[in-house]
Amino acid sequence: MTTAPFTPATSRRLTRVVRGMPASDGAGVKLNRVIGTQQVPDIDPFLMLDEFRSDDAADYIAGFPDHPHRGFETVTYMLAGRMRHADNHGHSGLMEAGSVQWMTAGRGIVHSEMPEQENGLMAGFQLWINLPARLKMGAPRYQEFPAAALPVLQPAPGVSVKLIAGELDGQAGPVSGIATQPVYQDIGMDEGCAWTAPVPATHQAFIYVFEGSVEAGPAASRHAVARGQMAVLGQGDHLELAAGSEGARLLLIAGMPLREPVARYGPFVMNTPQEIQQAFTDYQNGRF
Repeated sequence: MTTAPFTPATSRRLTRVVRGMPASDGAGVKLNRVIGTQQVPDIDPFLMLDEFRSDDAADYIAGFPDHPHRGFETVTYMLAGRMRHADNHGHSGLMEAGSVQWMTAGRGIVHSEMPEQENGLMAGFQLWINLPARLKMGAPRYQEFPAAALPVLQPAPGVSVKLIAGELDGQAGPVSGIATQPVYQDIGMDEGCAWTAPVPATHQAFIYVFEGSVEAGPAASRHAVARGQMAVLGQGDHLELAAGSEGARLLLIAGMPLREPVARYGPFVMNTPQEIQQAFTDYQNGRF
């Protein structure tokens, strides 16, 4: 009889801490771009992370008029405000505070995301996730969930975790059937609270702090991560977190790396330059 070798638990270190960069997209919406900059072009399989947050309508009112996508997925997580989505396949929906839309663009879609408010706070995130080559030309699809559909767990005193994708303590987020087997958590921590978050050892992972601050990593090499900063995580199967003096709220996001060539131009993400050119041709000829 043989037994599997014992593999000790490994605490993930922080390999890099960076601050997001001011950017604009769509028809001039002001953003904080966290992934997709010269500093951090991508973290396989993640291609882009934008945070939008403003109570000045001039920063968001022009929205994101019709634009195409091919070859990847977009994940919109709303914290505050109302955004109307519509596409050229006849799908439309309203994204409200706390809701999630996971859109798999596949072989092609043309859509718009427009504010359905003229004042007040608009806040949230959009994450881009690459698709493996075998799925890039698949059919577009959506997974959409209101705030009430997202499980909220209390894994430790003073800690709450909203599950969008992945599993924790025997519960699963509502998003399923995604090739990169993602983990997407919105973690809230009261002042002085600590928690060790499990993270699949097979996954690339990062955190982004959007309220307060945390100390993260093993005790011997713990690193401060402040509001507006992202930390890329090294290898391991868990992450040690301790909230700062004002508490903290952060995203923990992880996914299986694809380790495939990436050819990227604007709203198209494929594997070769020839496939990018074909995407432009198909879009111009109305084949989305």
